[in-house]
Amino acid sequence: MLIRRYLKNEDENKLMKMIEGEGKEWACYWAEEFSAKYRAALHKSITYVAYEGDVLCGYSRSLDDCGFYIYVCDLLVKTEYRGKKIGKKLMECIYEDYPEQVVYVMSDVDEYYKKLGFRCEGSIFEATKDKG
Repeated sequence: MLIRRYLKNEDENKLMKMIEGEGKEWACYWAEEFSAKYRAALHKSITYVAYEGDVLCGYSRSLDDCGFYIYVCDLLVKTEYRGKKIGKKLMECIYEDYPEQVVYVMSDVDEYYKKLGFRCEGSIFEATKDKG
């Protein structure tokens, strides 16, 4: 297992194919109208990739809030590679590289993070524009 920082020229196409393989739930990243924007986000974010041999099998993408906090936006491991602690290892990279910063996770899979020892800290809300 190799986990390292994302390299655009080496990882971008493999990563986008992996995300597309997750289907409609991840279409906000891979669909034609969003793909270029997400590719740019991968490059500007704190992104790690996990490889098993030559197969890109997982990644994480996080945002650095000016040295105050790290926000984990995306953590994905291919279905057939789950249960091998790849997600945990991807998260550990963040702690190792940013030991002085508090790490928050934006999650829709709360049980996974509870299993890793995270505690629930508040809520996240999506702002909507008043159409009236």
